[in-house]
Amino acid sequence: MKNTKLALLAFVLMVSTATTLKAQKKNKVNAKKQVEETVESLRKLMLDPDSARLSAAASDKLTFGHSGGKIQNKQEFLHSFLTGETDFTSLDFTDQTVTVSGNTAIVRHTLAGATADKGKAPGNVKLWIILVFQKVKGQWILLARQAVKPPVT
Repeated sequence: MKNTKLALLAFVLMVSTATTLKAQKKNKVNAKKQVEETVESLRKLMLDPDSARLSAAASDKLTFGHSGGKIQNKQEFLHSFLTGETDFTSLDFTDQTVTVSGNTAIVRHTLAGATADKGKAPGNVKLWIILVFQKVKGQWILLARQAVKPPVT
C-alpha cells in the first residue's frame, strides 16, 4: 500500500511538473510574439508618428541612443519624430532576435532605411540596434535603445 501511494505521488508530481514546464514554454513563446508585435508597431510609428501612440510606446525613463553618440530622453525622442527632425521615409528591420527574461525583453536587429530629416539632404542609414523593453501593466514599452554603425567591410 505504501509503495502504491509513493508511485501515485511520483506520477502526480511528474504530470504536474510537465504541465508547468509546458505552460512556462508557452508563456515564453507568447511573450516573444508580443514583443515582436510591439517592435513592428514601433517601426510603423517611426514611419508615421502619432503623438499619443508613440508616447504610450515609450517609458518615461526612456534613454534613446543614436549611433553618433546623441542620447535622448522620452521628451526629446518624441519631439524628434513628431517635428520631422527625424523622418524615415522607409524602414526595415532584419536579422532580428528577441530574448525574454521575466518582464524584460532584449531585441537586436539591423535597421535599414531612407531618411528625409528636417534641414538635411535625403539619406540612407544602416545601423545595428539593441532595444530593451519592460512589461508594465501587461504592455511591452521601450525602456532603452542604442544604435551603432556596423563596421565597414
